[in-house]
Amino acid sequence: MRRREFLAFAGGAAAALPVAASAQTAKQPTVGVLGLGNPPIEPFVKGLREALQAVGYSEDRNIRLEVRSAGGVAARLPELAAELVRFKVDAIVAFQTPAATAAKQATGEIPIVMAGVGDPVGTGLVASLARPGGNVTGTTVGSVEVAGKLVELIRELLPAARRFAVLANESDPFTKPYLAENERVARSIGLEMDPVMVRPAAPLEAAFASMTDKRAEAVIIQGSLVRKDGIDLALRHRLPSLSANAGVPRSGGLMAYAAGAYFRETAAYVDKILKGAKPADLPVSFPTKFELIVNLKTAQQIGLTVPPTLLTRADEVIE
Repeated sequence: MRRREFLAFAGGAAAALPVAASAQTAKQPTVGVLGLGNPPIEPFVKGLREALQAVGYSEDRNIRLEVRSAGGVAARLPELAAELVRFKVDAIVAFQTPAATAAKQATGEIPIVMAGVGDPVGTGLVASLARPGGNVTGTTVGSVEVAGKLVELIRELLPAARRFAVLANESDPFTKPYLAENERVARSIGLEMDPVMVRPAAPLEAAFASMTDKRAEAVIIQGSLVRKDGIDLALRHRLPSLSANAGVPRSGGLMAYAAGAYFRETAAYVDKILKGAKPADLPVSFPTKFELIVNLKTAQQIGLTVPPTLLTRADEVIE
């Protein structure tokens, strides 16, 4: 190789080195994902991964997810949130109210993206939906007013019913306003409500035995207490089960009135934050669509006839 050609080659190679080194050492953003584990976090993580891919993020290329589930044990959430903070993640996606509360208590600096959270203003997660303030923003599945819709559905489903139970999560900050709204709506339409408080990982047999003893004619399962054994127990006790979680009828429960999938919105918040946006400047998004899902197979198993007016309004009927 001639000297002039060698110098040109060497100069070009030297110029290329910083670019290659920069590409190799560029920091890959890390996003923590935190959930109580009731319902299981895996379907949410799967949907989030797909939504992140749609906006240009792939775990084998330019993002890393650190997933932490408390396995239904609420007492583990603070420890898991603190672990993500020590890991110095770039953002935390918190699935449902208990996880979002634990994340907010663990850090006032790392951006937190709520997903599937109930009444974030009432539970103190954000100052307002339009101006969240602080380090928390994201999606909410609705305010307490939406909770009462399930009570109205019980009256439509069972016109002669007098009493229903609510299987409620003792560890969820959203539970108090959730029960209060259910009670308010129940009184307005002539129903009596029995709240049955349990911890997320506690056995549920005694809770369902109590419902039967008190002659409950239906049960509403709070979203952060959705478990397959709870759905199965409702079926065994021939109790119509309703929830704001779409997974309930799809897993053998009777009915859900649930916010549409919010994976795309959650991924959009993560994208904006990784590009430099501040949570305080990103308004919380409210669901634009709710879905009515009815499991006719379950209705037949418990000997219940679903009114045609409900079936014609349903977005999904499982047969």
